[in-house]
Amino acid sequence: MSKFIISDIKVSIVKTQSAGADYTDHAEGHWINDSIIANPMSKYPEYQVSRSKWGMDAIKGIFIEVFTEDGQKGFATAFGGYISSWIIKNHFNRFLIGADARNLSLLYDQMYRASIPYSGQNGVVINTIAGIDLALWDLIGKIRNEPVYKMIGGNVKDKLQTYVTGVKPKIYKEWGHFGAKIPLPYGPSEGPSGLKKNQEFIMEARKQVGNDYPLMVDCYMALDVPYSIDLANAVKEANLYWIEEALPPHDLEGHKYIKKACPWQKWSTGEHTNTRYGFRKIIEDRSVDILQPDLTLCGMTETLRIAAMASAYDLIVIPHCSGVYAYNFGIASSLTPINEFINLSPKGDKIVPVFGSIFKDEPIPINGEIHLSEKPGFGVEFNNEVELEEI
Repeated sequence: MSKFIISDIKVSIVKTQSAGADYTDHAEGHWINDSIIANPMSKYPEYQVSRSKWGMDAIKGIFIEVFTEDGQKGFATAFGGYISSWIIKNHFNRFLIGADARNLSLLYDQMYRASIPYSGQNGVVINTIAGIDLALWDLIGKIRNEPVYKMIGGNVKDKLQTYVTGVKPKIYKEWGHFGAKIPLPYGPSEGPSGLKKNQEFIMEARKQVGNDYPLMVDCYMALDVPYSIDLANAVKEANLYWIEEALPPHDLEGHKYIKKACPWQKWSTGEHTNTRYGFRKIIEDRSVDILQPDLTLCGMTETLRIAAMASAYDLIVIPHCSGVYAYNFGIASSLTPINEFINLSPKGDKIVPVFGSIFKDEPIPINGEIHLSEKPGFGVEFNNEVELEEI
C-alpha cells in the first residue's frame, strides 16, 4: 500500500443551507439573492428582484473526498451538484483511481483533455476538475504535514489584508478592512433612468466611506460595451478602485474596447474564466488591470499557471472569493496585495465564514486581517454536523 495512491473518491451534495462553496445557497431574503443586483438575467423584469428566481442557486455545492490506499483523506468544497457526481463516477474516475495523488499536473491535464469534447473554458466540468484538484492538494498537504501555502512557494507575507464584498461599505470601513465592493443594482435594460440610479447609488456609497477609501463595484457580467463606458464616465468622480466583471467572460474584444475608452479606470475580471486559455488573450492585450480567478472554479494547479502568465505582464492577481483556497494562494503570491472576503451574513452586517458552517475552523478576518495557521493541507477540518448526501 502507498500513502499517495488514490483508492477512492466520494462526492456529496451539501444539504445544510449556508454551508460550502455555493455562496448562493441561503434562506429567502438574503442580500446576495433577494435584492436588486445587475446580472445577465436582470434584463427580464420577472427575474430582476431575485437571482434565485432564474436558478442562480440551482446547481448546488458539493463536497469531494479523495482517499488513498492506506486511509489518508483530503477534501474540498466545490461547485457542480449532481452533474459533477456523474462526471466523476462515469468519466474522471478512470484517471484517478490507482494514480499517484502527487501527479497534480498530469491528473489535471488528463481530466481537462478528456473532457474537451463536452466542456469549455468555464462551467461545471472545469469546476469539477477544480474541486478534485483542491482535494488532492489538501490530501498531499495532510500526508506531508504541511500547509498548502508552504507547498506552492511559502508565504511572502505574514498576514492577508482583506476587502469586503457586501452591501454595508461604511461598516466594512469601520471594521478595518482595506476596502469595500458593492453590487451594481441596474443594467442596460433599465436605460438612462437605471444609469442615473446607479450613479446615485455609487456616489452615496462614496459619501459614506469618504473620498480616500478604496471602493469597488461588481457588475456580475450584466453590462455591454456602451453601457460599461457610460457607467465609468458617469461615476468617474467616485474614483472607483476597480469596476469588476462588467462583461461576460467570452467577450474578449469588448474588454479591450472599454479599457481603451476609459484608460483611467481600473477594470477587473476572471471569476467566470476558469482556465489559462480563457485568461491568455486578456493578459496579452492588457484588457484588464486585475485578474480574479476563483480557486473553487479553477483549482490551485490552474490558478498557479494563470498567475505565472500574469507575472510576466506585471498584472495583479486578486482571487475571487474562494475562502481558504484563496487565502493559501494569496499569502504565497507576490502578485496579490489584498484578498477578498465576501460577507455572507443575511444582511451583510456580521462576519461569518465564507464557507459557512462546513468547516470547524475556517479563518475569518479580524480588524481587516487574516492570519493562517500551519495546519496541514488547507488548514481546516470538516464539521460533522453538516448534512451531506453522497451521490
